[in-house]
Amino acid sequence: MDIYFSADVETDGPIPGPYSVLSFAIVVAGTYDGSNFIRPVNYDTFFYRELRPISDDFETEALQVNGLDRAKLLISGSDPKIVMEEAYEWIRKVSGSASPVLVAYPLSFDWTWLYWYFMRFSSKGSPFGHSRCFDIKTAVAVKSGRLVSESSRSRLPTALLPDRIHTHHALDDAIEQAEVFANVFEWDGK
Repeated sequence: MDIYFSADVETDGPIPGPYSVLSFAIVVAGTYDGSNFIRPVNYDTFFYRELRPISDDFETEALQVNGLDRAKLLISGSDPKIVMEEAYEWIRKVSGSASPVLVAYPLSFDWTWLYWYFMRFSSKGSPFGHSRCFDIKTAVAVKSGRLVSESSRSRLPTALLPDRIHTHHALDDAIEQAEVFANVFEWDGK
């Protein structure tokens, strides 16, 4: 069985290493046994942390988008080594015998950051291996018969719209994404 985790990352720049994850959230988004998809009853099973930046570099534009106080996080943000160990253990515990799969919209941004952070800071690496991931944007394109370039969040078919709005708070956005993911998974494409 696969267990899906919707993830959202808020950062202070475009790439990991020179820049930092400031916050991230991971939310259980459903399970699939190859025949049946089961949407969670609620989105109360989540992991959320705010992290201490790992470098002095940042882009003002990124901070304006997410509204996080980088100066405050330099003092009160959690140590990335501790957080990534905790996140790894939380994912393994919640997964049980199922295989954890990371989902995001678009996957390329959030996966890049989380994979890099897990590999850099967790002694056990990534709980998602090097490739257990699912791009919601590509799924929307395939199911709707659209180009990937025409499958942005702002162009979602009405049937796929979430109940929540996109706030640029990692937990809000991970839950919003989990709703979209479940809607896409269950959608017949009409």
